[in-house]
Amino acid sequence: MAEPDTPPRTIAENRRARHDYFIEERLEAGLALEGWEVKAMRAGRAQLAEAYVYIRNSEAFLIGAHIAPLNTVSTHKIADPVLNRRELDHLTGAVERRGYTLVPLEMYWLRGRAKLQLGLAKGKQKHDKRATEKDRDWQRDRARLLRRG
Repeated sequence: MAEPDTPPRTIAENRRARHDYFIEERLEAGLALEGWEVKAMRAGRAQLAEAYVYIRNSEAFLIGAHIAPLNTVSTHKIADPVLNRRELDHLTGAVERRGYTLVPLEMYWLRGRAKLQLGLAKGKQKHDKRATEKDRDWQRDRARLLRRG
């Protein structure tokens, strides 16, 4: 009998990425973790705020993610994300030739495994950020006006 599909449980989210980047494509990567990292993530001690993804020698590495160790476990290893070869080649081409950035968007549990959602993104300029904020404010005001009357 197959496992019922359960919705992913969020571990950490990079909200700043949506503010700083235009996310053009989303990919899911598995994470290769040590035991202490899994325990710390289950305890909710992970952050993606300053993280980015770096590709080297056909491997993707999650840099700058903060997983705070629990006092009861070891802290001697750093986590690395794992993608398949075709996805890595596609991402490498986009990052090197077209000026894209790989940004971690969300870390979550899916069927007992840690996953990382990556975004292939282009950086926003200051005026783009202002336009996005203005549009978001208008949507909020419009919803408020519709509720009243």
